[in-house]
Amino acid sequence: MSPGDEQGYRDYQGYGDHPEPGQTRTRLPDPDPYGGAPRRPQRSPSRSLITVVGVVVLLIAAIAFANRGDGDTNDETSPKTDQPVTSATSATGTRPVETKSAGVPTGFAHDEQGAQSAASNYAVALGSTGMFNKDSRHRLLDLLYTQEAAARLQGPMDQAYSAGFLAKMGLDAAGNPPKGSTFVSRVIPIGTTVREYKADSAKVAVWYVGLIGMASSTSTDPVTSSWKTWTFDLRWSDGDWKISSETQQDGPAPVPGDDRAATSDEISKAIEEYGGFTYAR
Repeated sequence: MSPGDEQGYRDYQGYGDHPEPGQTRTRLPDPDPYGGAPRRPQRSPSRSLITVVGVVVLLIAAIAFANRGDGDTNDETSPKTDQPVTSATSATGTRPVETKSAGVPTGFAHDEQGAQSAASNYAVALGSTGMFNKDSRHRLLDLLYTQEAAARLQGPMDQAYSAGFLAKMGLDAAGNPPKGSTFVSRVIPIGTTVREYKADSAKVAVWYVGLIGMASSTSTDPVTSSWKTWTFDLRWSDGDWKISSETQQDGPAPVPGDDRAATSDEISKAIEEYGGFTYAR
């Protein structure tokens, strides 16, 4: 877009009556270069500045209006493209899903964007407190993994989330925290990238920050944060993306800031007040 141009104008001035035929008229130089015609009023600097500022404000408003999304996914007149304009620092794409199963978004699109959205939301589910309870863990495995992968991983995961491990985390054998304490386990995706993509398979990496620990005045395992990259091998199965395998690695982690560490009460209150999101690419 370009700003509107201010319409200029010219001042036309007369040169007096034409002489009669046969007469000679001598025109002396006019001390006024405008020949006595009214001069164009001069603009004051403040008025010019106001005009410039007004044009800039209108331009910004026009750009914002042009880039505004209507948020209505049911508008069939809106053009849809398979490859939305991307940006390194802003969300892209369309709404990922309209359905959930066991509290987890499901039914993702069969394309690269759908694979990225699935990987983000699956990372959130697998990093939640639900993984510390046997029944909910089994439901998540059956929902998010291929049948082969779920059957292969159920036993090893049950061993990993043993009673001894749960006790070290301050949880009982069922994965519940002590009364008056809040157990925190969250994954917050920062971004995703597609490493590989084929018609029915994809490798998607999710960069995230994780929170885990017990928020309690007597806890010996306070809530801490970590930065990791979780890479999922996905397959298109039963009308949705499913995990066939996964790997994790540390980082990339930013330089820690000078933030004051919150108290256990502040963390508990934040966990209770702030819910999670449905993530999309």
